[in-house]
Amino acid sequence: MVKYKQYVQKMLDENKKVFDAFQKLHNRYELNPDELQDKFNEKGEKILEIVREYESRLCRNTERGMYNKFSTGLAEKFQKEVKRHFPMIDHIGLIVTKFSIKKIDLS
Repeated sequence: MVKYKQYVQKMLDENKKVFDAFQKLHNRYELNPDELQDKFNEKGEKILEIVREYESRLCRNTERGMYNKFSTGLAEKFQKEVKRHFPMIDHIGLIVTKFSIKKIDLS
């Protein structure tokens, strides 16, 4: 298995309870994003912290040595693998404001 996939799997395994709970919320959010946006943002903060931590662990060694030019690509592959498990993860932190358009009275 490729190293970035190993790190994603390791992240999911070591934080199983957190990611299982988030998976349920994520599935509900896909069906009804407007009502669950605030809760999704709140729970998603913890998920993003964990993802950043594991991404940092993965890329830490490649950033220093002669392979530093590959670090960005490795981080992108890691993020794509995370998105494969949680496609709506980019929606964490969205602020949705509802607006209405006022009708103009032409009479």
